[in-house]
Amino acid sequence: MTYLEENKKLIELFRPCRVTDVRDGMDWCGYHHYGTVDWRVRPLFPARAVGIARTARYIPYEGPAPLCRGEEYTKWSAMYYREICTDPWQKDLQPGDFMCIDLAGVDVGLMGSNNTLSAQKAGCVGFLINGGGIRDTDEVILQGGMPVWSYHISQGMDQARIRYIEKDCPIAVGGVAIYPGDVVVADHDGVIVVPRKAAYDVAKYAWQEMNGDKKSRQELYRELGKELDDTVIPVDEIK
Repeated sequence: MTYLEENKKLIELFRPCRVTDVRDGMDWCGYHHYGTVDWRVRPLFPARAVGIARTARYIPYEGPAPLCRGEEYTKWSAMYYREICTDPWQKDLQPGDFMCIDLAGVDVGLMGSNNTLSAQKAGCVGFLINGGGIRDTDEVILQGGMPVWSYHISQGMDQARIRYIEKDCPIAVGGVAIYPGDVVVADHDGVIVVPRKAAYDVAKYAWQEMNGDKKSRQELYRELGKELDDTVIPVDEIK
């Protein structure tokens, strides 16, 4: 099985699971204190996503900021995006990728209405960002299809705030180490990262807990006279 084929298999394996199911699966495998991203990292809008981690790292720009305005600043800004705050990871995105970006906690809007659409076109399923990292939020919400989990919303553009360092490298977001190829599951409960080496074992117990919960809640639905929905229909076996 190729790496990309296994990516697809892992995504399908974790797709039915809630973040809480995966958290349980991690506990069953001994990862009690690992994987759960800081609770203050929240979704921009209610969404869920399952994907394979791709990573990039930026650090604060050391400066100095330019002493120019107007057209001069426009030229300087073009240079900044061309040489300093680049995004080479954008052209590497594959369907099913969950883009995880370490912004070193800087309050900056790296992602917005335009480049999230580009990522969506490439098949990216979500963004996890350490810092603010997202702006143009009215449009991002209106456009739909690109969930973003971050600490907060940021107004500022990238210029004189951050610079690109590397991609496809280990990073840390919200107290969790993330390696390229890890499984990322996110919903309104937050984000959890599953080490790729443990993914199949975690999935086994995530499914066990998920199906147990579905069966128990289905009984309560029936007793309460509620119409059954997808959340109480067990997924019987790992395919």
